[in-house]
Amino acid sequence: MQSANFIIGVFELVILIFSLSVHECSHAWMASRLGDQTARLQGRVTLNPIYHVDPIGTLIFPAIAIFGPFIGLSMFSGMLIGWAKPTPVISRNFQKIRRDENLVTLAGPASNLLLVLIAFLVLVFIAIAFPGGHDIVRSPFQLGETGGVFSAVQAVALLSTLAVFINLSLFFFNFVQFNILDFRRHFFHVSIICHLHKCLREVASPWLIHFLDPRILAQIQIPRHNEFQITE
Repeated sequence: MQSANFIIGVFELVILIFSLSVHECSHAWMASRLGDQTARLQGRVTLNPIYHVDPIGTLIFPAIAIFGPFIGLSMFSGMLIGWAKPTPVISRNFQKIRRDENLVTLAGPASNLLLVLIAFLVLVFIAIAFPGGHDIVRSPFQLGETGGVFSAVQAVALLSTLAVFINLSLFFFNFVQFNILDFRRHFFHVSIICHLHKCLREVASPWLIHFLDPRILAQIQIPRHNEFQITE
């Protein structure tokens, strides 16, 4: 059980770093499209985490929150806190400052919502295209209990489920920031994610499972994995 939780923690950190990178890259890309090349000149229009990582907010704080309980640090147990390096933006480079500022700000949450959609579609595919896929999707955190081994399909299901939870949290929390927090014009708000794992798994998991119910998935016609034939 301890090793399974450690694997979940590693996957969680990887998804968080990737999601924050996509979020900040989206800010930078939109700013570049609208006329401000500041972030592009700093190499921020990339999914490479190296250009978006904040050592404290992206690595240290999340690592303490995720792996702290394994060494007795339970202060942040059940809570994931993290942020990426803010994307530099010079508003005077925009043609329509107010509109373009809003578009650049909204690009981040929109990218997280897109990741949620992609991850959800992956879960749907696993549920209907693989034998026992529905059980794997219904219990993504029960590693090794659905088929006796921790398979590649279970790994993808776990990554996709974590992607849904983390990116939904990023999406909603950034809208709170959009309305409440306002950094100076040179920087857009820091991407911060703060959510309770138990709450997400108890509230979001039933919602996710509802849409992955066999009666609903039966309406989608996709050939199952064992129905494919390879001929030489």
